[in-house]
Amino acid sequence: MTVATVASRALAGIDAPEVSVEVHLGPGLPSFHIVGLPDTEVREARDRVRAALNHAHFEFPARRITVNLAPAELPKDSSRFDLPIALGILAASGQLSPQGLPGQEFAGELSLTGELRAVRGALAMALAARAAGRSFVLPEANAPQAALAQGARILPARTLLEVVAHLAGETRLEPYSGEIRIGAASHADFSEVKGQQLVKRALEEDVDA
Repeated sequence: MTVATVASRALAGIDAPEVSVEVHLGPGLPSFHIVGLPDTEVREARDRVRAALNHAHFEFPARRITVNLAPAELPKDSSRFDLPIALGILAASGQLSPQGLPGQEFAGELSLTGELRAVRGALAMALAARAAGRSFVLPEANAPQAALAQGARILPARTLLEVVAHLAGETRLEPYSGEIRIGAASHADFSEVKGQQLVKRALEEDVDA
């Protein structure tokens, strides 16, 4: 298999539109290209993913790697695409069976050693994954926030290796079952909202009034 597709999410205001992470391994000199309106954080995934795969003792393909983040007209930001890109490379290169990918969505930043780091927008992505009827695999640190989307199936992981073992059917990730605490906040928190600066300012001024 030279093409693999992994489901993920972007952020657009308070919405989390679906993004298909398509990975193609082709002939030619070894290279790594990410297309589909990626910003600087997304383009830097090339180095994080390569280091994480090597550290976890996977083979990084010496092929022409093209990663397409579809739909192409939707701007992509953040390091949340690290995990789905890494899984796509493993599936396209035959190091991971693609059979476990459908029905699940993935997001998470990779450290150079393959550990998963928290990303922004966990709640919005969990709500969207729930609406799509899919499980959501994400960094362990994001699980409490994502679990606020009641009814969503949240599968937290600490490392890339844990996610691969889960997809291979070796060691399944356990659904998050921690206590969900919803407290009354004195001020609205818009840290998870991408853009919408004028709207957020107006709402913040109304809260402070």
